[in-house]
Amino acid sequence: MAALNPQRSQRLRQLPPYLFAEVDRMKRAALARGVDLINLGVGDPDRPTPREIVEALKVAAAKPEHHQYPSYVGMLSFRQAVARWYLERFGVELDAEREVLSLIGSKEGIGHITLAFVNPGDVVLCPDPGYPVYPAATIFAGGAPVSMPLRAERGFLPDFDAIAPADARRATMMYLNYPNNPTAACADAAFFRRAIDFARRHSIIICHDAAYSEIFYDEQPPLSFLQIEGAREVGVEFHSLSKTFNMTGWRIGFALGHAEVLAGLGAVKTNLDSGIFQAVQEAGIAALHANARLAPRVRAIYQGRRDLFVAGLKKLGYEVNLPMATFYVWVKTPAGCGSTAFTARLLQEAGIVTTPGVGLGQAGEGYIRMTLTVEEPRLEEALERLRKVQV
Repeated sequence: MAALNPQRSQRLRQLPPYLFAEVDRMKRAALARGVDLINLGVGDPDRPTPREIVEALKVAAAKPEHHQYPSYVGMLSFRQAVARWYLERFGVELDAEREVLSLIGSKEGIGHITLAFVNPGDVVLCPDPGYPVYPAATIFAGGAPVSMPLRAERGFLPDFDAIAPADARRATMMYLNYPNNPTAACADAAFFRRAIDFARRHSIIICHDAAYSEIFYDEQPPLSFLQIEGAREVGVEFHSLSKTFNMTGWRIGFALGHAEVLAGLGAVKTNLDSGIFQAVQEAGIAALHANARLAPRVRAIYQGRRDLFVAGLKKLGYEVNLPMATFYVWVKTPAGCGSTAFTARLLQEAGIVTTPGVGLGQAGEGYIRMTLTVEEPRLEEALERLRKVQV
């Protein structure tokens, strides 16, 4: 019998090349040589989930009523807890039954929503650099991702006037992400008003990814897109418990806003997944109830790391803006050195793992992304190693 020779689908072949392959190869080689790598390349909190959230899971997991299939849209008690948190945090009142949808992590919802509203050939506007799921989800739905470059001179905000009229006419959806991964930029009310006006004129659904809204600094909480008048009429916002409560592995998030858009996403989920384990939702309720006590502790840790690391980078001559949110640091590469080449140099010469900006979009060329998800002594060690790298 002939050997099976599976051919990947056209949608998979359309995905951009995996630009980190060579970096991964060098990382494995360094580890094999016994190099002590400092990993500043992954956006995964290093601290454990708070004990009271873990304990809530243990109690809930023992309840037989949680051992059967959960609701596709999520337990009403969880969605009510989300709505209460949102009202307390942003001053926006939501209908927990119609305007809140539970997700198996915000990534799942961000990745699936195109299947509800994007037809083959439709344009989806994607920030560049940005979370790779935005263009990937577009391709999986048969759509065409069109980049919105994020430039330093514009505060890493897209220029809606620069979008080609033909692309605006074909667009059915637009992803936004503030606080932003990877640039750490925040958006103000004026920007969101421009986005809402643009979406209204072109009948575009806005999908705002706010996964980092609770990792902010200097007591300056970022806005929610849904706080702006008219936002709920044009889009939805995605949130996650992952970063706020060190729960990346738990896979629990939620989307809020336009009821019909959420219903479309819910219809996709009904056909593709079976909801979140209800014990995890019970733990999510415990996290949201304890938010006022737990979230400031997390922010204080990252604030200390940010202040230490950014000050150190600037002393070494690196060009970097002070992040006002997220645990990312967006660093300009030395003149004449591309982001992939500089990532490789830092790995080879200093044992530091970073993310090349171009791997997050063509407009990310000339930058690398570093994370604050290691303890302060390791950040100090990273700065000492960087001191020895010729730039």
